[in-house]
Amino acid sequence: MDRIETEASGGCQCGAVRWHITAVLDTSHICHCRMCQKAAGNFFIALIGVPRDAIVWTRGQPATFASSDKAARGFCRDCGTPLTYDYHESKHINLTTGSFDEPERFQPKVQFGLEARLPVFEDLPLKAEGTTEETMAAYVGAIRASNHQHPDHDTDRWPQ
Repeated sequence: MDRIETEASGGCQCGAVRWHITAVLDTSHICHCRMCQKAAGNFFIALIGVPRDAIVWTRGQPATFASSDKAARGFCRDCGTPLTYDYHESKHINLTTGSFDEPERFQPKVQFGLEARLPVFEDLPLKAEGTTEETMAAYVGAIRASNHQHPDHDTDRWPQ
């Protein structure tokens, strides 16, 4: 695993937990295993490794759940956002890619847990069609007007 020096920040949906990193590993991946499906509440989870010496928790700390004797899952105790997968014997911790302020910077390179991958993802057609904020304007406007989500950047305090 190669260490890649980079600066990035991220955190949970409500802003109670924030972090800043100075490096990642070239391990960006998605995992389809059943444990990851349940932890994410989704079809798979996207993760990237971060050396332990390259992460600083800048606001709050994640709560943890011991998902096995070998690993714990970190999440925000206030809003429930999944944040980490921490295999205790590893020299790095995995952060959820979606919790980065700019998740598009860390494209998945490999898939794990293929034994539990749902059949629809074996040959998923990718289409540019679908809804956008523009086509869903009636709903999006109401959601934006009452948005409690932390912005995708660091803030001095939250909520403001």
